[in-house]
Amino acid sequence: MPAEDPWSVSQFKVLPAEGKTRFHDFDLPESLMHGISDLDFTYCTPIQAEILPSTISGKDAFGKAQTGTGKTAAFLITVITRLLNTPIQGKRSSGTPRVLIIAPTRELILQISEEARQIGKYCGLKIISVFGGMDYDKQRKLLAGSPVDIIVATPGRLLDFQRRRDLNLKKVEVLILDEADRMLDMGFIPDVRKIIYSTPPKEKRQTLLFSATLNDTITRLANSWTRNPVTVEIEPEQIAVDTVDQVVYIVTAKQKFALLYNVIARQDLERVLIFCNRRDEVNRLAEMLTRYGITCSILTGDVPQIKRVRRLEGFKTGKIRVIVATDVVARGIHIEGMDHVINFKLPHDPEDYVHRIGRTGRAGATGTSISFADDDDAFYLPDIEAFMGRKLKCIEPEDDWLIMPEAVPGSKKNKSRHQGKKPPVKRFGSRPGETSKKKRYQPRRRPKPVSGDESGSSEKK
Repeated sequence: MPAEDPWSVSQFKVLPAEGKTRFHDFDLPESLMHGISDLDFTYCTPIQAEILPSTISGKDAFGKAQTGTGKTAAFLITVITRLLNTPIQGKRSSGTPRVLIIAPTRELILQISEEARQIGKYCGLKIISVFGGMDYDKQRKLLAGSPVDIIVATPGRLLDFQRRRDLNLKKVEVLILDEADRMLDMGFIPDVRKIIYSTPPKEKRQTLLFSATLNDTITRLANSWTRNPVTVEIEPEQIAVDTVDQVVYIVTAKQKFALLYNVIARQDLERVLIFCNRRDEVNRLAEMLTRYGITCSILTGDVPQIKRVRRLEGFKTGKIRVIVATDVVARGIHIEGMDHVINFKLPHDPEDYVHRIGRTGRAGATGTSISFADDDDAFYLPDIEAFMGRKLKCIEPEDDWLIMPEAVPGSKKNKSRHQGKKPPVKRFGSRPGETSKKKRYQPRRRPKPVSGDESGSSEKK
């Protein structure tokens, strides 16, 4: 079988367009361009076009941008270009990364790592994910193996490896802090500070810091950890307004499920993320969807990490059609081809609304956000509109979209009612397999307290 011809940038054709920046316009290594071509990245997003000329040249950067703007690809293209253009000659020690990326959550770590592997598919780089909730020894063996180029880590697990001397950050050339505001909210900044102090001083490393919001604390941190950074700001409402078609259905609480089912079934939606505010709402809605034949799974804060990863993978590959979630996944999850987000319950915080709908319409692609507003939810609409600076399109659904579907034959209404609970207690005197409804357990009456010596002797016994 003849060998395939080597790939060339000439095979990746993107015509110049007025007002747009191509990845061809930067002097990127050919192996990196091959990965960019596979991902069908043609024109840069606003943050990529604005930040890449500075970061590729080695300057520090401070960006105000949320997930979905293309910032992950921007900093990955920056560091991969640097690694390929300045290879290290000679022997390298294991556990000594050249690039360190710190992010606050496991989900975000996995997303960044996966995108790094896709973009750097042909670059021959070793990328390791380090985070809690997964096999410690397995991660330790990866660190002890061949030299690592990029480590993507949560602060706590990274410090664990440092304390055990499995990790040495003295050779870090590029430090990236993603979602600094969320790390501040989660109390990670003291840990992050320890990590930064164990890397080379800021004069001898490149530092890129990103935050979805800006406040005095974040600005002070950026000033202390970076050196004359280029500042780029991409406002969150740009994501919501420009790339996501938003519609709000005015319904009653009783009409919500019928409308949800018909939106999914009639439009034959293949990959849908549905948000509720509380775990009990998530569980109840997932049970209803399953009862009516829609394959779904849940993501909440109490779902173990291993199960979260497995469910997200099933969602990405199409094995799971619907995920019902709380705001635990409103940030940091990137799923290709997910063009519908549904707010079954509107969030109480307007910023959470933007984070939720930001799961679709990502990196310049278009998406659809559908929200249901009953008498309670409608109370939050004015704040959301004020936050985004625009009115939301509110409509009433057609009557036939409010017709309840037929449950799948064989499904039980209370199928999962007793999951995780103790079975009914068998009473004495009942036949095998039966529980007695006539005889009720009568608790023993507490004896009346007695006075004098009897009380004292009773306590001793």
